[in-house]
Amino acid sequence: MLNKNDVVTVEITDIGVGGEGIGRVDGYTLFIKDAIIGDVVEAKVMKAKKNYGYARMMEIIHPSADRVEPKCAFARKCGGCQIQEMSYERQLAFKEQKIRGNLERIGGFDRGKIDAVMESVAGMDEPFRYRNKAQFPFGTDKEGNPVTGFYAGRTHDIIANTECILGVEQNQEILEIILQYMKENRVAAYDEKSGKGLIRHALIRYGFATKEIMVCLVINGTKLPKADRLIKKLIQLEGMTSITFSPNTRRDNVIMGDSYEVLWGQGFITDYIGNVKYQISPLSFYQVNPVQTEKLYGLALEYADLKGTETVWDLYCGIGTISLFLAQKAKQVYGVEIVPQAIEDAKNNAKINEINNAAFYVGKAEEVLPDYYEEYAKTHGGEKARADVIVVDPPRKGCDETLLETIVKMEPEKVVYVSCDSATLARDLKYLCENGYEIRKVRGVDQFPETVHVETVVKLVRKAPDAYIDITVDMDELDLTASEAKATYEEIKQYILDKYDTKVSNLYIAQVKEKYGIIERENYNKPKSENSKQPQCPAEKVEMIEEALRHFKMI
Repeated sequence: MLNKNDVVTVEITDIGVGGEGIGRVDGYTLFIKDAIIGDVVEAKVMKAKKNYGYARMMEIIHPSADRVEPKCAFARKCGGCQIQEMSYERQLAFKEQKIRGNLERIGGFDRGKIDAVMESVAGMDEPFRYRNKAQFPFGTDKEGNPVTGFYAGRTHDIIANTECILGVEQNQEILEIILQYMKENRVAAYDEKSGKGLIRHALIRYGFATKEIMVCLVINGTKLPKADRLIKKLIQLEGMTSITFSPNTRRDNVIMGDSYEVLWGQGFITDYIGNVKYQISPLSFYQVNPVQTEKLYGLALEYADLKGTETVWDLYCGIGTISLFLAQKAKQVYGVEIVPQAIEDAKNNAKINEINNAAFYVGKAEEVLPDYYEEYAKTHGGEKARADVIVVDPPRKGCDETLLETIVKMEPEKVVYVSCDSATLARDLKYLCENGYEIRKVRGVDQFPETVHVETVVKLVRKAPDAYIDITVDMDELDLTASEAKATYEEIKQYILDKYDTKVSNLYIAQVKEKYGIIERENYNKPKSENSKQPQCPAEKVEMIEEALRHFKMI
């Protein structure tokens, strides 16, 4: 075991969930920020636990062959780009290995099978200036001047910087105009500690195809003073289309308010993905990387392999981005999304594109589809509802098992799974492949260059009926499944305490178990009230809990 202030030499062999380098010294694991795979570094231990610790990189003794000079001067301080110092080719290789590792470790898929279905990650020709949306927090520096930029990693300390090289160049001029307006008119930035001040964030959206620009100020109030002076400057910028503000007086970390008001122009901008046109409001969800989004949706359409006669369900459809892509080739598409505003946007987007074969429903996918399945049987004399293709694009936690169960019951010929988290993807693929489906294609799409995140698209096909064998099994002879071989919370906590010298709460364990689809009691997973803020399990404790769950064969 290492101790605090020990200085060691270590080779970096992996990247953690937060982008930190991972190395080992005599079996002891160190997490080292700003180190990349292949580096040999001298590091000083800053925090030491029983089996792992955190260290500060003091010197790069032998740089990795994949190390490059970051383009941004704030790359190490800012929390936005975790791996900008890694060559882009190595970033893509790392992300492909991340997908492969989760499919093998969590999904239980054979390495040879993965090799047979895996395609190389779809990267970008230019992995900078790709974001069409950016949200900039505002604060005040020591001299009392308003500043904006991004939060330093794992803090709410603003790094003053108006030029982020992941965003479009227009962002810098817009931010400078807002800062000048605040100085000249004595408009204060919001202070999180006191709850005072007005300007909280600036949301900027840019249409890559249309060149239209939206600026939305999030304010701690209901009125923007001397707004005409700000508007006068902003409308001089080419492409300015929408200037709005969104009131948000809550004392929490949610950026946008629940509504917005138009100060000038219209309440939306338009943009295209392929030949489909979308209207995007300040509150709309819209993929931030349009170049890669077209590749992502193109893959989903390719994997769906539509002939024009199919009925398709698109679950977690958002503003209908994938749905409308699919509707161009399908007979009928049904989209489901929990956010009412998103469904209104989806219906409007269908209208402006003159697409008449797409219908949208508000609700949880894990409730809407099972309810539809049951109601269909009641109204059709017991006949089963079916779909030709089902597309899912869930949040990071993946699909609810009730939804997966209904998908299996509806027996679609193909399932296309679009995922932003390859860990929960692997878990859900395991369920589907244990219940009549097989993977035909897997491909990552680098939606977020310079970060550790990667999107994945998977094509699953229903196995032919003759692939099944009817058998009778005495249930008493079966071993417990992985998720049934449950350790108690106390056993899990004791295991982590013994191995890592770290305590974890029941809540943190419950959150990680939920991530892998292990059903939990509501009192562990739900906040006590709608207004209460539930702490989220830190990344390093997620890894410890996952290790404990693997130890007890629960995942």
